[in-house]
Amino acid sequence: MTRLRVGCVGTGFIAGQHLRALAGFDDVEVVAVADTVLERAQQAADRSGGRAYGDGLTLLDSEDLDAVWLCVPPFAHGALETAAIAHGVPFFVEKPLGLDLPAAQELADQVSASGLTTAVGYHWRHLEVVHRAAELLARTPAQLVTGYWLDKTPAVPWWPQRAYSGSQVIEQTTHVFDLARTLAGEVASVAAAERAASDGRGDVPAAASALLRFVSGAVGSISSARVLGWRHRVALHVVAEGLVVELSERGLTDHELRVVTAHGEEVLRSDQDPIRTEDREFLDVLLGRAAQVRVPYHEALRTHALACAADRSARDGRPVGLPDPEGR
Repeated sequence: MTRLRVGCVGTGFIAGQHLRALAGFDDVEVVAVADTVLERAQQAADRSGGRAYGDGLTLLDSEDLDAVWLCVPPFAHGALETAAIAHGVPFFVEKPLGLDLPAAQELADQVSASGLTTAVGYHWRHLEVVHRAAELLARTPAQLVTGYWLDKTPAVPWWPQRAYSGSQVIEQTTHVFDLARTLAGEVASVAAAERAASDGRGDVPAAASALLRFVSGAVGSISSARVLGWRHRVALHVVAEGLVVELSERGLTDHELRVVTAHGEEVLRSDQDPIRTEDREFLDVLLGRAAQVRVPYHEALRTHALACAADRSARDGRPVGLPDPEGR
């Protein structure tokens, strides 16, 4: 059996989820793990039987890899992807693609020129409940879209600083923007506002809200808040003609689809592990068992552009238009 030699840069929560998933596949060998805190890298590498590195660039320079997972904070993107491309190593990268749009656009051009297989961790795209919602809305298009990411402030020290996380909109709520694109299509323009932080815990806004106008003519809003002591709601609600579709996430393996019509409602609960599913898909493409990934880098760039537009509109106080993918 062919075993792919893979590495992972990062050992935080989401990296741990990917490493756990990879450890469950018998056609994968995690040969190296990197983290800026070498002790954490060593602990993760010991679990996989691989080597530990104090930074990802050294890992990419030193190892002969079939693929690499880049699970780093927003401020750490750029050099790692460029190095993977230079070494010809296909990469899976966690969202967001970076702090801003220009750097991600430049990387997208490099990826396109290289022809490398890439994937990005918008894991909702892999959920069967999302596929079911998309099927319903393909027959009855969205008219109104309402999304939420209402949560606590993450404990990691870099997150409340806009210079390191981008913002809650870019770092977290990007998942909800991606789901809105998946279910309602591309967005033509966004007008947003934000409430400044006042708790002394950095300059990431306490709350933000974006009004969306979709290419289809649908309208919507997506709101974020980081001022709670718990995760209250991560969800997207879509209203169509005679139909309401509600998707919510309570945890990585706890999702719910609620479909409401005049005849009643249907509730589907899912304990599917979307991290395992997206990792398996990426591996299968590399092994020639699947044709393509659901979210390659150039597709994720559209969601990143939308989240960045919402963030920029809130900062600047004016609407931001997005390019029509059909050129209209």
